[in-house]
Amino acid sequence: MEILNLLLPDFSLILLGVLVYRITNWGDEFWAGMEKLVYFLLFPALLFYSTARLKVDLGVTGGLVQTGVLALLAGIVLTWLGKPLLRATPMTYESGMQCAYRFNSYIALALATRMAGEEGAGLMAILLGFGVPLCNIAAVHALAPKNSNLLRELAKNPLLVATAGGLTFSALGLHLPEAASVVLSRLGAASIALGLLMVGAGLRLSGLKESKLVVGWFILIKLFAVPLVAYLIGRHLQLPPLQLRIVVLFCSLPTASSAYILAARMGGNGPFTAFLISFGTLLSALTIPFWLALVH
Repeated sequence: MEILNLLLPDFSLILLGVLVYRITNWGDEFWAGMEKLVYFLLFPALLFYSTARLKVDLGVTGGLVQTGVLALLAGIVLTWLGKPLLRATPMTYESGMQCAYRFNSYIALALATRMAGEEGAGLMAILLGFGVPLCNIAAVHALAPKNSNLLRELAKNPLLVATAGGLTFSALGLHLPEAASVVLSRLGAASIALGLLMVGAGLRLSGLKESKLVVGWFILIKLFAVPLVAYLIGRHLQLPPLQLRIVVLFCSLPTASSAYILAARMGGNGPFTAFLISFGTLLSALTIPFWLALVH
């Protein structure tokens, strides 16, 4: 019941996003504009606010970071191992690879905040700070035949810029003025609600025209293999209970909605990527409770 109460509000917002998109006639331009607002302004404000107020001590959180990074690397490696074995056109497979390790940051911070308040959000922000650049490098590299400008792609990523800026601000020992804290806090609060609505509005289940085996492989990696690796490594490193719960939650998240944007912009198979994101998000409503119950 505790896990259900944790997940229900945020997945209810995703469902509400589905309903609002279906019953309104606001047009795709409205939703595209809303997505840009969240992605380029509101959510970066939340990431900067969360990380700028952290006192990062790798002596305390080093095991958390190590666990999260190794689990993500395991997912990346598994996608490449499956490429020669599974039948799919190269661009379709490379478009879908990112769906096996990228994570939805909106759901991440929403659930972490509900799980453990500011402490949970802070720990999740640290994982996002290391996970965003790693997963973006891997995703852009996979699609690089169409666009080899890896550094430019990373430099333009607002989530990466905001997280790096916040960590640098914290490392320098600076403190946010009260007025700036209030503004950033309110922008961040808006980003979570709107971000979850956008996840629901973006769900698409009509793009599956490729091998179902490929879909199964990517879903298996994202929702089962990556969190399992995190759980095993976290137990081996004897992480504190909250850190173990946060890192397993982080690794069990569905794929980022922005994976579709990257695939479409770089000449990949957009509809196939959209299907993977949508199917994985729906299935995660069943798998996340399993992982949280395992580490409870």
